[in-house]
Amino acid sequence: MKKNLPPKREQAVTLKYDPEVAGAPRVTAKGSGLIARKIIELARKHNIPVKEDPDLMQILSRLELNQEIPSSVYRVVAEVLAFVYSLNQKYGMKKE
Repeated sequence: MKKNLPPKREQAVTLKYDPEVAGAPRVTAKGSGLIARKIIELARKHNIPVKEDPDLMQILSRLELNQEIPSSVYRVVAEVLAFVYSLNQKYGMKKE
């Protein structure tokens, strides 16, 4: 018997990492529903990779804007950043 599950809630969090400014990536935007869709739409419009990871989203969505990520997710976020950097090199995108 199937249980009626609540609809999946769309969420988005953006991170920025500048090692010259901060020791860890920081949350630069976040939202759910319409705001999440707008964040994702803007990312795709500007060819910014979007990574879906519900477990990571659960942690990051609890952070405040401009807050550094907790050390418990450094490894996961480092893997995401390495992937993004490799895409930037592959497609010749510059860091802004």
